[in-house]
Formats: sequence, structure tokens, C-alpha cells
Amino acid sequence: MPAQSMGSLAEQASKLLDFSQKLDINLLDNVVDCLYKGEGLEQRTAGQILTSLKEHPDAWTKVDTILEFSSNEQTKYYGLQILENVIKSRWKVLPRNQCEGIKKYTVGLIIKISSDSSNSNKKMKLPWKTEYDLSRFLNMSGLRTGPHLSAISLGQAKQVRRSVRTIDILKLLSEEVFDFSSGQMTQAKAKHLKDSMCNEFSQVFTLCQFVMDNSQNAALMQTCLETLLRFLNWIPLGYIFETKLISTLIYKFLNVPMFRNVTLKCLTEIAGVNVTQYDQQFVLLFTLAMVQLKQMLPIETNIKEAYANGSDDEQNFIQNLSLFLYTFFKEHVQQIEKKQELNDILLEAHHYLLLISEVEETEIFKICLEYWNILASELYRESPFPSSTTSPLLLGNSQPEIPPRRQIYLNILSRVRRIMISRMAKPEEVLVVENEQGEVVREFMKDTDSINMYKNMRETLVYLTHLDYADTEQIMTEKLQLQVNGQEWSWKNLNTLCWAIGSISGAMHEEDEKRFLVTVIKELLGLCEQKRGKDNKAIIASNIMYVVGQYPRFLRAHWKFLKTVVNKLFEFMHETHDGVQDMACDTFIKIAQKCRRHFVQVQVGEVMPFIEEILNSINTIICDLQPQQVHTFYEAVGYMISSQTDSIVQEHLIEKYMLLPNQVWDHIIQEATKNVDKLREEELVKQLGSILKTNVRACKAVGHPFVVQLGKIYLDMLNVYKCMSENISAAIAANGESVTKQPLIRSMRTVKKETLKLISGWVSMSTDPQMVLKNFIPPLLEAVLIDYRSNLPAAREPEVLSTMATIVNKLEDVPKIFDAVFECTLEMINKDFEEFPEHRSNFFLLLQAVNCHCFSALFAIPAAQFKLVLNSIIWAVKHTMRNVADTGLAILHSLLENVWEDNSAAQSFYQTYYTDILQHILSVVTDTSHTAGLTMHATILAYMFSIVEGGKITDPLSQSQGTKTNGLYIKEFTGSLLKAAFPHLLDAQIKVFVTGLFSLNQDIPATKEHLRDFLVQIKEVAGDDTSGLFLEEREAALKQAEEEKHKVQLSVPGIVNPHDIPEEMVD
Repeated sequence: MPAQSMGSLAEQASKLLDFSQKLDINLLDNVVDCLYKGEGLEQRTAGQILTSLKEHPDAWTKVDTILEFSSNEQTKYYGLQILENVIKSRWKVLPRNQCEGIKKYTVGLIIKISSDSSNSNKKMKLPWKTEYDLSRFLNMSGLRTGPHLSAISLGQAKQVRRSVRTIDILKLLSEEVFDFSSGQMTQAKAKHLKDSMCNEFSQVFTLCQFVMDNSQNAALMQTCLETLLRFLNWIPLGYIFETKLISTLIYKFLNVPMFRNVTLKCLTEIAGVNVTQYDQQFVLLFTLAMVQLKQMLPIETNIKEAYANGSDDEQNFIQNLSLFLYTFFKEHVQQIEKKQELNDILLEAHHYLLLISEVEETEIFKICLEYWNILASELYRESPFPSSTTSPLLLGNSQPEIPPRRQIYLNILSRVRRIMISRMAKPEEVLVVENEQGEVVREFMKDTDSINMYKNMRETLVYLTHLDYADTEQIMTEKLQLQVNGQEWSWKNLNTLCWAIGSISGAMHEEDEKRFLVTVIKELLGLCEQKRGKDNKAIIASNIMYVVGQYPRFLRAHWKFLKTVVNKLFEFMHETHDGVQDMACDTFIKIAQKCRRHFVQVQVGEVMPFIEEILNSINTIICDLQPQQVHTFYEAVGYMISSQTDSIVQEHLIEKYMLLPNQVWDHIIQEATKNVDKLREEELVKQLGSILKTNVRACKAVGHPFVVQLGKIYLDMLNVYKCMSENISAAIAANGESVTKQPLIRSMRTVKKETLKLISGWVSMSTDPQMVLKNFIPPLLEAVLIDYRSNLPAAREPEVLSTMATIVNKLEDVPKIFDAVFECTLEMINKDFEEFPEHRSNFFLLLQAVNCHCFSALFAIPAAQFKLVLNSIIWAVKHTMRNVADTGLAILHSLLENVWEDNSAAQSFYQTYYTDILQHILSVVTDTSHTAGLTMHATILAYMFSIVEGGKITDPLSQSQGTKTNGLYIKEFTGSLLKAAFPHLLDAQIKVFVTGLFSLNQDIPATKEHLRDFLVQIKEVAGDDTSGLFLEEREAALKQAEEEKHKVQLSVPGIVNPHDIPEEMVD
């Protein structure tokens, strides 16, 4: 664009808005270029000019000039946007003669673009895109009055050599109506378009069939097949199964390299149809496809190697083939199994899937895995083996007869087992991994994809083990021997084998599991001794820990082995290789949870419970661990102590257990008593935080009995809390809020947060509410709540609110909490939607707890405060933070239900607040930024309209309603509200919407779709012509819904008011 000042650009561009002059195309091109290539103020000015032009009511009259004379592709797009804008939002208010003019122009332009050869229309650089957009607009505008698009497209396709574009347009229009119509058009409009396309499909199918049979143009046939693929999920089934379509696809296109991928996708779409009347055609499809496949891809092909060396197209073919086989087997495999003569071809098809399962491509393997999972689970569920109750080894010669269906797949399943074992994904528990550089490291980021893959593979291998445990054991034992003798030794091979061994825990009979596991652990321990090098030992150690952690049943039954394993874990806790200590602690906690009782009992051959030995040497065990690992260790030991049923012994164990942290705690408290400034030393404050974290984890595991430890440190802990709070407030007052990012202040806040976590955690598990209320709550409220209210906002801990929510949830009481935290927190969060996000979330969680457990207390607060509470709930409902909005909606819904605990209070509540709440909910529903909450919006509106319709609210909702019923008043109120908010809507539209809110109030999904329809309508200006809105159809559907609801109500005696029962039912 020529250099010019912004003032000059704006001045010249203003000419574009003068519709009395001829449109200056060069100037428009310059402004569009400025939008796409300019910067800063220049770009913003261009954007404002173009927006003003597009929104001008007469802008559409310039579209023909723009499309015909502009040489700029972006300007042509802009012209199409103007046309789209007028058709989408203002079509119904344009005079009919103008509408007809636009349609005729559009039809003419489509035919002109399509008719021009690619060289003759040089000005139109985007003919295909333009043609598609124009066709779309024509479809949108000609719903009932205009010519049908398919007829126009088919007519021009036969007259001109532009079938490629015609078919492409049909494909995109199919997607728009069948795949992407939700939220873009009303249900009635979408249904009309779908019905129209289905009714007219014979012409489209004739065109596709003609192209497939006669065309020699490769591009045209490719486009035709791609379009057919989009049609297959909605066209009437007769076109698929009662024509020669399937044989044409297989014989003419499947074995042609350039068409095979799209053809295979078409066959996959057909294979996914699940109807019984076409079973013979499915069998034919399968047999014909397999004949062709064996010619294209001989069965002896090494598919793994072929895939690795193949082109993109060849690799896509392998993926599409896996999808085809998976889809066909999933829906129709039993039709093939029933036919003995097709047995060989069935096994060949499974052989292909086995070969594809070996391909080193995760997405392809997932497809295969999905099928192997379905097959194995079906075979198991049809006839479960008795292995879960009786070991097959004990059955002697009386082996159970193998069911016929399982017999077919015996060899296939054995090969699937080998693939599963050799490709087993990494479980979540394994932290020691080999990275891309071949180094053994600690994994820090969880690989969720790998975890999900492991879960699916584990499930599949468990089914496969149930089907033939002996084969599974034999394969695993063979592979383990190849690791030990070095023939197949590698980290990867050992890992996948051990992950597979760990994954089948519980799938064998207990005696077989014992024999197998003893062998595995002995071999792995021997391998650990045999191999040299830290990396080798780390890998083996991680596998030993994973395997033993997966077999708690075995460990519980074999004390000596359990003790040996735990001592081995203690050894690993001193191993400094990345990840080994973490994994040792994680495995220890898993074993502690599953075998806890065995540690507090005196076992045969022992002089004391093993827990005593652990506590006696705890210092030695944890001396090399990092703080977070120590916390995990303490939690693990806590689970053991929690299983001790003798309270005196348990108390003694807790004292011994917490001895080390308590010694450090007592020393710090003594130092602070002498000199309170000690609590400003960073290292000491960090120690306090770590000790409190240890207490939090220990409390989590021990539960209510931890009260003996909490009681010892409770008052000192609250004093430390107050002291930290004063230090933080003083620092903020002196240096501003930025001081909260300094390490010392952050450590002080950690002490406060962990104190609250400890109290909250213990209260949630306490079993004596009265003791909590009497002994623990008063000092807590004094220390925490007064501090919270008096603090500067930046120094207030959001955990105070979540702790109070826990107390309310547990004690089902509101002990003087509201005054201390409610108003001061609300003042922090009601200025905007961004500041103090944690306080916001926790504030509404507290409100939710009060609403749920102490509703009467909520209703007992003064009216002014209750109004404040309700306003805060509405504030939450309108919030931009999704979690806050969801909590607000949940609170509001339960509030509306809870209010009926006292009928007179409910009548007063609804009389005061019903219309306000309704107004706010409707404003949120019609705000497109809140569509994520549409289900809950529908739930609340359905409830509000049902209680009015059902007559539950007996007092008048407004003093101005006179003799009108509440139902009639709310109908009129809602209609007036919506008319004021959306004056461009017709009265008929609003009437249908409000009627639907009443008729559908017992069907929340239907209410949700009704709201979605309304969101579509408020974007459009309807004018006087309501035909495209399908209001009559919608009214009929709502009437039917109302009748069905009434029938359901009549079937339950007493539901319907006796005066509303039809006369014929009275007798």
C-alpha cells in the first residue's frame, strides 16, 4: 500500500461508506491490504473502516462489484463475508424482490464460475471457494421459497465440465448440515435441511454413480469418492446395500493405489453400519475385500518392515486397513464365524491384524489393541474358565472343554500374548526410565498417553491370561530366561517383560501365582547381582520394585518374603541414582496400604511386630532421603499404625513414630519462646514448614487417632500461625504486596497453609464431632478467623475458607464463621472476575457447604446479609472462571430446592427473589461466553418453571399481577423481558420459546436443546417472514411434549390436580 498518514487513509476510506458514489475498488483493495499487512494504528483504523462498511445495511449491494472487479483475493473473501452477514442476520427483513434479486445473482454467479475454464476467468483467483460460499448462502436463503441447491448443482454439472467443484460443494454442504449444524441452526431448521437432502439424494447418487462408472478423470473420481465418504453416514441404506456400490468400490477402486485409501475409508464406514437385514451383503463385502487385499498385500509380507520403509500413502493404507478390519470384526465377526467355509479367510484377516499390531506406530497399535481387547473380553465373558477358584494344575486330566468359538482363535491369541508382553506400555508407578539419549533418568512429567495405553494393555493381557494362563506363564518364563542368559538382554526388553508380569496380578490362581512369582523375583535378584554398572542396577531395581508392588496378595500370604522385600526397599532408599529413591518410597507406601496389618502383628519366628523394628531404626532408614521422600515414608508408616486396634499400643506407636519431628519442633518452640525474632530466620521457618508437612502426611494416614499428636502441638502451632501472620502483615505494610514473592515470606505462608491443611485434614477424618467442637474449634476460630478479618487482603490465606468449609461439612454447624470471613472476602472478590482466584474458589466452596449442611442457619441470618449471600451466588453464576461459575450454579440449584424445608419461608423467598433470579439466569443463558454451563442453566430453569406450573408457589409473585395466576404472570414477565433484551425477535418466536420452557420442564436434555435453539435465533433478524424459522413445526413438537408429560403425570394417582383430569377418566 502507498505510504500515507492515518488521517489521509481514514479520510479517503470514508468515501467507501458514501453509497451515492460508485465503489472505488482500488481504494477498498488498499484498505484490505492495510488490514492484513499493516501494523498498529494503521491496521486498527483499516479494521474499523471495513467493519463499518460490512455492517452498513446496503453493503450487500456492492458485493457483485467486489467479486467481479477486485484483483485481491482477501477483498473477494471480504465481499463474501458481507453477503454471508446479510443472509445470516438480515435476510428476513429485506424486501422480497431484493431477496429474489440476490438469489438470481448468486445462481448466475455460481453457474458462471463453474462454467468458466480455469484459464478463462483469470480475475477470479478463488473460484472454488467463492462457488462454495455462494452455494452455502443460497442454501441458507432458499429454505422454502428458493430453488434447491442440489438441483442447481446437478443441472450445471451435466451442462458443463465442472463436476469436480459440484461434488466438492455437495460434500461440504453435507458436512455443514449433518456434522456441524449443532449450535449453528435451530433443531427444526436442521431437521428440514436433513430431510431435504435425504429426499433429493437420488439425484446426487445418480451423479456419483455416473462419475464412478464413466469418468476417466482421476481428480474427479477422487473427489467423488471423498464426497461419497461424507454421505455414507446418513444416506438411506438402500443406496449402499441394494445397488452395485459395494462391488464397484472393491473391484474398480480398491486395488488402484491412488484410490485405495479413500475406498478403504468408504468400506470402513459401510462396515460400521449395524443392521441385521443386510447380513449377507456384509459377508460379501468381507470376502470380496479379502480377495483383493491378498493380491495387493500378500499375506507373507513383513508389514512392520514395509511400514517403516513405506511412503506416506502406503503408511496411511496400513492404518486404514487396521481401521477397516477393526470396524468389521467389531460389528460383524460373528456372521463370518458362523460359516465354516469362511474359517480360513477369517484367520487370514486376523493374521493381517497381527502383522499390523507389530508396526512401530502408536496410533495404529491403539486401533489393533482396541480389537484384541474386545475379542479377549468377549471370549472370556462367554465362558469364564474356573481358574479363579481352582488351579488348572489341580484338575488333573479333567481339563475343561474349550468352547468352539475360543477354539477358532487359540493360535491367534497366543501370538497376541507375545505382542502384548513385548510391547507393554509403561505403568504410572515406574519412575526410572530410559530417555531419548539412552540415559537412565528419573521421569518428572507423567506421560498420560502411555498410562492410558498401559491400562488398556493390562486389561487385555488379564483377559488373555484368564483364557490360557499356562501359555501366558510359559511365554513370560521363556522371555525371562532370555534376559538372564543375555540372548535378548536390553533395558527395553526387561522393562516391557516386567511391566507385563506386574500387570497380570490376580489373574492366576493363588498357588500358580506363588510359584511363578518366586521364580521371577529370584531371577531378577540374581540379575541385579550379575549385572555391573549403576544404570543396569537402577533399571533392574525399578522392575523388582514394580513387580513386588503389584502382588500384595502374595506378600500378605508370605511374611518372610514381605519382610525381605521391605528391607530391600530400605536398601534402595540409600541408592542415589535418579528416581530409585522415589520409586522405593512409592512402592513402600503401596505395600504399607495393602499389607498394613501384617506390620503391627508379631509374626511367626519374630520377637516383636516389624513396625517396632522400623521405628527403632527410622533415623537410619530415612537419612539419605529428600524432604518430600521423608513425607511419603511417614505416610506409609502411618498406614501401618492406623491398623493397630489396641488404642494404648497405638498411642505408644504414634509417640515413637513422631519422636524425631517432635524433637526438632520442641527445640524451635523453645528458641522462639526465648527470642520471638528466631521465627524470622529463613532456615528455621523452612524447618517448621517441613515438620508440618510431615504431620499432614502422617495425619492423612493415621486418621482420627492422630489426635494424640495434634493435641501436643496444637496451641503452639496456632501461636506460630499468629506470629507468622503478624510478620507477613508487617512486611506487606512496610514494603508493599511484592514482598510476598520473597523466599522468607513464602516460607512463612507455607507454615500457615500447612497448619490449616493439618487441621482441615484431621477434622475431615475425626470421629468425635463434639470433642472437635469443644476442644479444637474455639482456639482455632480465635487464632485464624480474627487474624483473617484483620489482615490485609494480600495476607489472607485462601486455605482459611477451605478449612472452614471442611468444618461445616464435618460438623454440620456454622460456628461463628460467617461474620469473620464472609463480608471481608466478598469485598476482595466483587470488584472484578480476576483477582484472588483461590479465595474465589474456596469462598464458594464454603458457601456450598453452608447451603448443603446448615441451610437453616443460612436462612436465620439477617435479611440484609442474606441478600448479600444471594447476590454473591448470582455473582458466582456470572463468573468467567469456569469452576466458580459451576459452583455458583450448583449452590443456586440446591438453594432453590432446600428452601422448601420451611414452606412459609419458601413462599416469602420466592415472592421476594423469584423474578430477580429468573432475570439473572436468562441473562447468563443468552451470554455466549457461558455456553459451557448450558446443562446446569437448563436444570435450574426447568426447576423454576416446574414449581410455577405445578402450583407449589401459592403466594402471588408480584403485587402488580392482579388476578393472574403465577404461571400466566411468569409467561408474560419472561416474554416482556426477552422482548426488551432482543427487540429484533418476533412475538411468535418469543411465544414459542417461553411455551417450551413450560412444556419441556420435566426433560432437561430437551430444555437444553431448546435453549440452544434460542441462542441461534437471537443472532438473526427475522423480519415478517417466519417460514424459515419453522415455528409451526416447533409449536407442534412442544405441544406433543406437553401431552406426553401430562400422560406420564396422569399415570401416577394424585400427581395431577383433580380439576385438571379429563372427564372421560373421572369415572
